[in-house]
Amino acid sequence: MILGVVLAGGRSTRFGSDKALAEIEGHTLLSIAVDTLSGWCEHVVVAGRATAPAPTLPDWPRPDMGPLAGLAAALHLAVDEGYEAVLSCGVDSLALPDDLPTMLGSAPACLAAQPVIGIWPASCVEAIEAILHGEGPHSLYSFAESVGARMVEIARPPANINTPQDLAALRAPR
Repeated sequence: MILGVVLAGGRSTRFGSDKALAEIEGHTLLSIAVDTLSGWCEHVVVAGRATAPAPTLPDWPRPDMGPLAGLAAALHLAVDEGYEAVLSCGVDSLALPDDLPTMLGSAPACLAAQPVIGIWPASCVEAIEAILHGEGPHSLYSFAESVGARMVEIARPPANINTPQDLAALRAPR
């Protein structure tokens, strides 16, 4: 079984407001991410916020530690509830490939251009704890390297919304 997690605990400083609630075609970025993962996962949660269109988890071990803390919360839940793996994406990761799980293959693996999008075995929980309690960088790249994740290259990486201009570019007619 695979647990899906939308990592939504960021401060959206570059965006200027809560980007999880920004809309595209009448849907929030948060609801789009939850719906997308729901197509591939038995259960989906949102990490790093109190309210969402899916059950929520607080970041682990505490807020403001970046997306790695949201992934840690999901890995803890996966271990507690018997999930084999966690499929993750950021709240701002749009237009994920329809065959993303197939592209990623077995865990651990992530997109080389956006490691927030990945599949992680639940057994990685101790490795993520060590990084979050350590002095080194609390980055998804450092976590991916520590667990030997395959870095999957794809021709067209998904959209990554960091600024209002990024969102406007997606809304523009093509």
